[in-house]
Amino acid sequence: MAGGRERSSRTQRPWSVYRANTFELSSEMIGLALAGNSQDPDEPVLEFSIACTELATPALERKPNSFVAVSCTTPPQAFWTKHAQTEIIEGTSNPMFLSSIAFFQDCNINHQTQVKLAVYDVKDRSQGTMYMLGSALFAVKELLQEKSHRLELELRSAENQRVGKVTVAAWQMEDRADHRMSVRSLPESINGRTVLPVDESLTESMGVRIKYASLCKDSLLRSVFGGTMSRMYRFPTTDGKHLRVLEQMAESVLSLNIPRQFVKLLLEEDTARVCELEELGELSPCWESLRRQIVSQYQSIILTHQETLSDLNSYRGPSFKASNLKADRKLEFMPTNLHVQRMRVQNELGFEHTYDVVTIGAPAAHCQGFKSGGLRKLIQKFEEAKKHVYEEGCAQSSSQSIVYIPQDIVRAKEIIAHINTLKTQVNYYAERLSRAAKDRSASGLERTLAILSDKTRQLVTVCDCKLLASAIQALNAGRPEYIASKASPTTEPEQVVLRNDQDTLLAKWSGRNSRSSLHVDWQEEEWEKVWVNVDKSLECIIQRVDKLLQKERRPSSSSLDSSQHDLQGSSQKGDEKRRAFWINPGSSSQDSLPSEPPPPSSSPPPYSSSSPALSSSARPPSPEQENYGSPSAEEAYPGEWSEVLYPLLTTLTECVAMMSDKAKKSMVFLLMQDSAPTIAMDVSLQYRRDVVFCQTLTALICGFVIKLRNCLRDNGFLRQLYTIGLLAQFESLLSTYGDELAMLEDMSVGVMDLRNVTFKVTQAAGSSAPDMLPIITGNRDGFNVRIPLPGSMFDALPREIQSGMLLRVQPVHFNVGINEQQTLAEKFGDTSLQEIINVESLSRLNSYYEQFKEVLPEDCLPRSRSQTCLPELLRFLGQNVNARKNKNVDILWQAAEICRRLNGVRFTSCKSAKDRTAMSVTLEQCLILQHEHGMAPQVFTQALDCMRSVGTREGVIQKNLSGLLPVRDLRLDPSLMYSLPLLALSPNLLVVWIFLSVAYFLAKVRCR
Repeated sequence: MAGGRERSSRTQRPWSVYRANTFELSSEMIGLALAGNSQDPDEPVLEFSIACTELATPALERKPNSFVAVSCTTPPQAFWTKHAQTEIIEGTSNPMFLSSIAFFQDCNINHQTQVKLAVYDVKDRSQGTMYMLGSALFAVKELLQEKSHRLELELRSAENQRVGKVTVAAWQMEDRADHRMSVRSLPESINGRTVLPVDESLTESMGVRIKYASLCKDSLLRSVFGGTMSRMYRFPTTDGKHLRVLEQMAESVLSLNIPRQFVKLLLEEDTARVCELEELGELSPCWESLRRQIVSQYQSIILTHQETLSDLNSYRGPSFKASNLKADRKLEFMPTNLHVQRMRVQNELGFEHTYDVVTIGAPAAHCQGFKSGGLRKLIQKFEEAKKHVYEEGCAQSSSQSIVYIPQDIVRAKEIIAHINTLKTQVNYYAERLSRAAKDRSASGLERTLAILSDKTRQLVTVCDCKLLASAIQALNAGRPEYIASKASPTTEPEQVVLRNDQDTLLAKWSGRNSRSSLHVDWQEEEWEKVWVNVDKSLECIIQRVDKLLQKERRPSSSSLDSSQHDLQGSSQKGDEKRRAFWINPGSSSQDSLPSEPPPPSSSPPPYSSSSPALSSSARPPSPEQENYGSPSAEEAYPGEWSEVLYPLLTTLTECVAMMSDKAKKSMVFLLMQDSAPTIAMDVSLQYRRDVVFCQTLTALICGFVIKLRNCLRDNGFLRQLYTIGLLAQFESLLSTYGDELAMLEDMSVGVMDLRNVTFKVTQAAGSSAPDMLPIITGNRDGFNVRIPLPGSMFDALPREIQSGMLLRVQPVHFNVGINEQQTLAEKFGDTSLQEIINVESLSRLNSYYEQFKEVLPEDCLPRSRSQTCLPELLRFLGQNVNARKNKNVDILWQAAEICRRLNGVRFTSCKSAKDRTAMSVTLEQCLILQHEHGMAPQVFTQALDCMRSVGTREGVIQKNLSGLLPVRDLRLDPSLMYSLPLLALSPNLLVVWIFLSVAYFLAKVRCR
């Protein structure tokens, strides 16, 4: 029993070594490890803090500016690998570092791993001049077995002289039952710094949420994000406790995946547009020349899209685009330096908060340059050119040309979109109606017929408009035969227009002398007949379904009489309705006018090229034909409803196809007329807009995915999401001077174009990573992004989202330039663009909050420790936006806080998402820690410097150096692995580092 107790007590020793399923530990280490946080892969395997005392420098009058570089080696590895380093603390011989040293699961350490602590003194931070004070070694095994959970080591210089001491303190975990008591009664301190345990209840009370929200472990986030970097910090609070902060940064596979999908959609859309132009048929020489010009422009863009898609598909580099590739044509659709920045804050009681920010280089068309300005200026020039063309068109009183106002162009695009959608829906529900008839499902027949009737009537309503009629007239006027008839009226053929009124064929004569005057009316009548045929076909189906259902419900003895009575009644009722119209453009002479109409069984002659004929099956039957002679259709097909409805459904779909085709062609011709004069400018502008939008869209999708995953069980957020949409707040730090002014123009348009994006959450088809990647559909008029979720996550969503409700986006964009170029802009340039952008976004932000107040309660919003309510924050933001104050960064902080308080998604960018973005993100993180979590204000500056010097944003600098500093793979002494942030401070220091590295390598070679 005694031995059992000994083993039990040893197993529960409170070490900060967390066992993970994917990490193999020796038997001795397993005995010392705790399994409390094995559910969370973001937790480190080993975490310790460092403090130095009595540091001595050769110059006694100067206190050191020190930092500690941590290297490790695991046998049989024979070289040191730099693992991490602390921040620089200036002017003290007893520094206590806020950044803790964490070894995560991918570090592959064991109890034999040796850790080397090298303390450096930075003599001149601006120049990067430093030297090593001393170093100390210890094994992981020693730290684990030490009873006090800490090691005090002597620092020895290269001359083996004592230069101070370094203390290593491992962070603990206590049992949940006695955690609160242990915090109060068993504090341990090292040089005045309290070492506090980590609450194991983190995994018990919140373990499920943590497990599935991990960037490394969660199935959804792992399929979208990768290359995660992590840093750990311990910050004191105002009440004498500590905050445990995990900072993470990850890149996204969507940086490449979304541009591939987007360019493919653009390629399909432009190819379809060329096909639409080609399908217009034969045009007069004037219009044919214009069509060739437009097709040529689109074909050049199609070739560009094909090359871009091929380049993206063959790309095998990292899943992010470095800043030196901003102007690379092959990758211009990819966003620059797209990363997600995450901060997880945990207090001593185990309560946790997660804050995410998406960082991205300003979406802009770097490859196309900025000499002519950005999108705002180019759009303004394009609109002026269109206005000039419109004024010239109005000034020319040409009877052969029709001038369309800009509203007509917008309406034409809407008509095409509606026709495409409704035509597809009509065909779909016609098929479903046929299936319901085959199954003899009365309820299914009624439901489907109601939807089919609604969709068909909507299509007829769309096609029954004056704009469409005038466009059809313009298209017919552009045919070669129309031009020929105007040029030689004497050779104009005669025609007979037949109208089917009250079961007789009445002829209207239209000869040589009347064609010019009656041509417009004739075309309008022809178009009216087309869509009336659709309406009549639908009526036939409705009547036939009613009869089928009535016969099904009535007794069989009276079914025949009732059916015949209904047929007669419907025939009489149908006589009062409008009939289908038929056109017989024959070439008979004036003397050969028929004295009586042809028999009904004879088929009418085909239409001319300008008015294609309906096939015999597409002609809606007359009331007499509906009876199919003496026996009714029900008697002819007593058991098959589908056989009865099939010819009528075929007629409807063919009539709809004819009407849709004619309407779509006329609208395409209208758009061709409008775009012809400015097609080159239009195509170039649209291509630039596509590039910018693709970069912005990729960032938005990343933000949406991680926000949805984090708030999957937040009912308030989900209700807000499907009610008023997602708030997306973009923060940029671009100056309004030089090229960055044009970048700001590009970005502002790209952000506003996100209003045409909707999201739809679906259930993933499988559990593999490709099955959970977002899928884009749509075209430039509107894109929809489908977000697949695993089944367990999808089931947690509210019914509204599960049913496929489209989720909207409300983007806002605030910009404040902060660099030296902005100083020039404020003194000698113009900041009006920044002011306009901020005022517009303030208005949209206020509108979003007003919508929220109208339909949602306040408890949908997250809680905050701030004493300032949202209306006050909005008022303060309005004051700062309207105040003409230089570099007013309060705008950015207040907008960011409002976004967080409104459950929004945050995006931060500068030119390349490196230096200025890192400054903004780290400042925001420290402000959150101070305002929301009570971090002690006296360590604010040190915490900010800590995150900026050794935080995850260091990884962005490393990635953008194109592998110049592979600190984990280079087999050099750690003394040469200087701080990356220090290298970034001075170009001279980088040159010195390269020179020393080469010299050291040559010396090693010579020694061998």
